[in-house]
Amino acid sequence: MTTRSQRGAVARLGVAQTLAWASSYYLPAMLAEPMARDLGVATPTVFAAFSVALVVSALLGPLAGRTIDRHGGRPVLVGTNLLFAASLVAMGMAQGPVGLFAAWVLMGVAMGSGLYEAAFATLVRLYGQGARSAITGITLIAGFASTVGWPLSAWMEVQWGWRGACVGWAALHLLLGVPLNAWLPRIGNALDLEQATPPAAPTTTAAPQPAAQPAPADARHALRTTVLLSFVFAVTWFTSTAMAAHLPRLLQASGTSLQVAVATAALVGPAQVVARLLEFGLLRRLHPLVSAQLAAAAHPVGAAILMVVGGPAAALFTVLHGAGNGILTIAKGTLPLVLFGAAGYGARQGLMMVPARVAQAFAPVLFGMLIDGIGAQAVWVTALLGVAALGALMVLRSPGR
Repeated sequence: MTTRSQRGAVARLGVAQTLAWASSYYLPAMLAEPMARDLGVATPTVFAAFSVALVVSALLGPLAGRTIDRHGGRPVLVGTNLLFAASLVAMGMAQGPVGLFAAWVLMGVAMGSGLYEAAFATLVRLYGQGARSAITGITLIAGFASTVGWPLSAWMEVQWGWRGACVGWAALHLLLGVPLNAWLPRIGNALDLEQATPPAAPTTTAAPQPAAQPAPADARHALRTTVLLSFVFAVTWFTSTAMAAHLPRLLQASGTSLQVAVATAALVGPAQVVARLLEFGLLRRLHPLVSAQLAAAAHPVGAAILMVVGGPAAALFTVLHGAGNGILTIAKGTLPLVLFGAAGYGARQGLMMVPARVAQAFAPVLFGMLIDGIGAQAVWVTALLGVAALGALMVLRSPGR
């Protein structure tokens, strides 16, 4: 596949991922309150339904990954556009908490098979070990999902109400998302060619040899690597989601005004994109483990500075957190590829992301309780988790290192 066609695939998949994230993960931030008012429930009930969707997505991830390994990503991602559209229409038609939760459960099915993990598996299925740059490319584009999604959700809510906004997002999945994912390349790529290329004819006749079995030491190493990566992903997704839900409040607790806290929190998105550009340029010369280690250190360093200096360090903390999170998002796609290879990538990554999705589901509630109890000191918890993740990354070893 040519570089030009790969760039086209990355662009289409990046835009489709922007739509998927904007209409699911970033939806409650703008629509939870009007949903709650209209349905006669408390706003936390809407976020509880969102948490249920995240748990469902965790359970569906491994199955989606195995399906992509077998059939490629195009049919799966097109199917998720239809699921996203159906769940959004169902949400817009909900008349009470039962309908709301049912719609979010369906949304969870779409999220489990239609967000980054599925996109990463699709790229690995297409490009094999050469997918690192492509993974970075789609995260560069989809890094603007909140930048696009929040204003668009707010605009549609003002124009048509929250129900009309849900239907509007559903229409975008049908009119934009389906064509974008349907135009992805068919399976018939470097990875398939490697598998389809017949081995060179042997120069001598040899007796058949039994299939090699993995040595116990290799199996133990693989299990250890899987556990460590699963822990790293769970910790980083917990922190990322906790900050997404409570960063303005945390910054206020550290000594900033509401206006400064909101303006400072908005730096997360640009910091993520700048860090991903850095990963695409300078850091691509480094081993992905080194990039991940640097990124994992960013949040704890920023948290320590915030706790020592207070409010004046809010912007620095926010930028460090955003930059680290931006690169760690890429690492979630590249590290399993580097450490295990392309074979079975989708199923393996889906399995490793189950703890991360569960941690993500409970992060807003747990971190909110921490802020209620100990104020800005709650950031020490995420800082210590970040140090633990850095330690796990430090003991990992990839083939050839």
